Amino acid sequence: METSMENIGTLEYVLDKYSKIWCWKITGDRAVNMISRLVPEAWYGENVNEVIITDNTENVKQLKLIMDRYPLEILSKTIWQRKIVKTYAPKPALPPIKHKLKKAKAGDQFRGKLLNFQKEGLDFLLKSSGNALLADEMGLGKTVQTLSYVSTEKQTFPVLVVAPLVTLNNWEREIGKFLKKKSRNGRILESESPSVTIIRTGKSKELPLTDIYIINYELLLKRSEDLMKVGLRTIVCDEVHNLRSKTTQKYKAVKKLAALPSILYRIGLSGTPIYNRGSEIWPIIDIIKPGLLGSFKEFCEYFCYVNEKGKAIVLENKRASLRNELQKHVMLRRKKSDVLKELKDKVRYKEVIAADTDYYLEELDKIWKKLEEEQKVAENEFSKSASYHRAIQSERQIAGLAKLPHVINFVKNIMEIEESVVVFCHHKVIHKLLNESLEEFSPVSIIGGQSDSLRQDQIDKFQKGESKLMIAGIRAGNVGINLTRAKYVIFAELDWSPAIHRQAEDRLHRIGQKNTVFAYYLIGAGTLDDHVANILVDKSYEIDEIMDESTDNYENKDKAELILAQIQDKINSK
Repeated sequence: METSMENIGTLEYVLDKYSKIWCWKITGDRAVNMISRLVPEAWYGENVNEVIITDNTENVKQLKLIMDRYPLEILSKTIWQRKIVKTYAPKPALPPIKHKLKKAKAGDQFRGKLLNFQKEGLDFLLKSSGNALLADEMGLGKTVQTLSYVSTEKQTFPVLVVAPLVTLNNWEREIGKFLKKKSRNGRILESESPSVTIIRTGKSKELPLTDIYIINYELLLKRSEDLMKVGLRTIVCDEVHNLRSKTTQKYKAVKKLAALPSILYRIGLSGTPIYNRGSEIWPIIDIIKPGLLGSFKEFCEYFCYVNEKGKAIVLENKRASLRNELQKHVMLRRKKSDVLKELKDKVRYKEVIAADTDYYLEELDKIWKKLEEEQKVAENEFSKSASYHRAIQSERQIAGLAKLPHVINFVKNIMEIEESVVVFCHHKVIHKLLNESLEEFSPVSIIGGQSDSLRQDQIDKFQKGESKLMIAGIRAGNVGINLTRAKYVIFAELDWSPAIHRQAEDRLHRIGQKNTVFAYYLIGAGTLDDHVANILVDKSYEIDEIMDESTDNYENKDKAELILAQIQDKINSK
């Protein structure tokens, strides 16, 4: 039997020029002849000895079978490795851990009313001795469950809340709403709330003695020495996925504070503790329960494979066991569908829309020419990497601009069918153009750099129905806000992280929402949007497998398709 260890050609993941879909391109005389015989739907590429095949499971298996005997030089190693793992790894068979939780009663210091599943969340925190990751889906009230815990457990004050900047005022409001003041002699003061200090400056100075300190992640390192002197008992990290990288200054600052002898309780809150890769859970758990997952090296050796970029990816056949390990010792995770029977579904729909491909390809050519020039003169690897990232960001912006007229048309038509709509975008220039082009709807707006008062005013106007259109920056409007007035969310641009999209979706899909939420992802035909969408699906698959016992099943697409048909009919009739 003939075998050969020499490469007989190359394998590359490419965007086919004519079909505008991502495919596998094989080059080399022997490789092309073999593929042509084994894959009926293959078609010839632009050059001699070049063939294109569709990217699907059967073709990946066929390629792997060929490459076991006749190696190809893989030019797209990361994508190929991901496809192989996804195609061949066995499905996890472990059943999820089910917690036996009671409906705990909150202490006298708590003035709110908990739903039954929130009482069970309080019970979990009590049984975990306050060292836990509360990973309920967004919109299920992690804040109120945490406040019920600190008002029930013994010796929890002073409390430090570390949170994103845009949520600090919300934390202060929630504390005033749900907590009663306890005097030094232990008497509950019904009409008063615990004293709160929001730290808004990085300048070091002595802090007043208060019940609760609130600070954003970016200031924590500068004020950690001051915070170490106030006798903290509890540390709460809201949106704890901010600590997913163990090399950042904010991670080091939290790690140092969490290790103080006075700290008894460490609580992490996030509906999406994993943003891009499953290995991001390790730094978070190492703060909440150090040693639970071993050292990072031990964690990676058991649960992960490392790609050629040095990124640790959790193996598909290890995801269920990792999830069970987390649930058994530290994590409580409930989905809305599990606990809120009255909350309607959430439906995602990918809609491919037209784009100005001439403009896009012309601008893309300029970007890559500039990149080539910068790469030639780059003095070190850092400069090369920075140049590459600038090019990617520029491509994302021109993709947004290329499809913008069709995005605007889509938004106008969906607003004629239904009432309130939220549109998320990424770039400030897209945000500005959307506001100008949709001025007839008097949109309200959320964008980075707004003051807290203006941001809240815009949210209030939308929730009260004073405006039916909200245009929000996807990273400015994805946390700390409630937009349940709307049931339609449109993503005019795509982010690289599935967690960012989920957070944005769940500004609508949360307690108080009485309608099915429809999330429309607008993909520009002929741009890299489709590639980004595929990456999001793969990342999302890994995250779902770790966080939940099953991946999302996108039900009720027929409802979304019906609305799209209505829009199309309205366009055709004009």
